[in-house]
Amino acid sequence: MNHDVALNELAAVHGAMAEFNTPEEILAAAERAYAAGYRQMDAYTPFAVEGLAETIGFKKNYVALAVLIGGICGVTGGYSLLYWITVIAYPHNVGARPLHSWPSYIPITFECMILLSALTALVSMLAMNGLPKPYHPVFNVPEFDRASKDKFFLCIESSDPKFRTEEALEFLREVGGSEVMLVPA
Repeated sequence: MNHDVALNELAAVHGAMAEFNTPEEILAAAERAYAAGYRQMDAYTPFAVEGLAETIGFKKNYVALAVLIGGICGVTGGYSLLYWITVIAYPHNVGARPLHSWPSYIPITFECMILLSALTALVSMLAMNGLPKPYHPVFNVPEFDRASKDKFFLCIESSDPKFRTEEALEFLREVGGSEVMLVPA
């Protein structure tokens, strides 16, 4: 019975959130939370805080690799298309040039590389970030509207294996959160 109550409690709570006033405070709190064993957490700040992403355990994503692969596919596709058009499908001898005149292929090959790289960057960035996400549970917290103005927030999510509601709230108070609150799911 007690186990069922704990599961229902976690289903109704996204996590525990604390508000901080300075970037140094949230950075120190994130370091302590990571050292305490919390791994499922996120930070919300009005501007980039150097080192915060690494502190909360952010792993490198593969957007750059996807863009490189998209660029290589663009170069290969653009060059292959031009070769097929001028040598195989519609061979025309213009000005006694060879059919495979590679210098004339460079502009279109370059543009195909840029086009596929840009499209791959957009799509992979959206996919790897889980966007678009018009709703997030942290929007249910009234104080959270200050995250884009002048406050810093650290949220320990209920999906963390170490998460216990009262322990997480007490931990966030200990690390210096000026306001500590539950985030409803």
